[in-house]
Amino acid sequence: MNIGIIGTGNMGSGLGKAWAAKGHKILLGSRDPQKAKTLAKTMALNISGGSIAEAAAFGEVVLLATPWTAATDAIKAAGPLGGKILIDCTNPLTPDMRGLTLGHTTSAGEVVAKWAPEAKVVKAFNHIFAQIVHSSPQFGGQSASVFYCGNDPGAKATVAGLAKEIGFEPIDAGPLQNARVLEPLGLLCIQLAYGLAMGTDVAMKLIRR
Repeated sequence: MNIGIIGTGNMGSGLGKAWAAKGHKILLGSRDPQKAKTLAKTMALNISGGSIAEAAAFGEVVLLATPWTAATDAIKAAGPLGGKILIDCTNPLTPDMRGLTLGHTTSAGEVVAKWAPEAKVVKAFNHIFAQIVHSSPQFGGQSASVFYCGNDPGAKATVAGLAKEIGFEPIDAGPLQNARVLEPLGLLCIQLAYGLAMGTDVAMKLIRR
């Protein structure tokens, strides 16, 4: 599968490397194409770099992995996204990372869907730390859970498959509206890791009886 990744930070590069290891072709996109190309050269053979528009055009699946403050410009730079699966892993954090700028009546996931109305938006990976992606989602005999939500069943199934093949347990969290609760979950993880000094080698797990 061709996957375009918008953003060259720890999350985008980590997921790109993990998916490349499973045989997917990756194109990292950045506002600075040369930065993306330079980063790609340090990674797997089937990872290349370019502009945001090139990454969006390349990918059957496109991952939005920018800070929330850069998300609107990134979507504009991406160009047409009609028919593509757009994975949104952003969190609309306040500058001090102690709160959310959106919530209760909408979410970043829903706003992204309005910015890219022809894309099939799936919220996922927003509560996963990049350290887990770069190291391992395995904790003993258990896999970290990835909660995801969206309105297109086929798109959700694809995202679930991408999460599962790199070692996560995908959990369907319902329609895209439920990003309103997944984003506060992401904030909770940040508070546990940094505010309560648990560190980023932690993850959520849904257990069942």
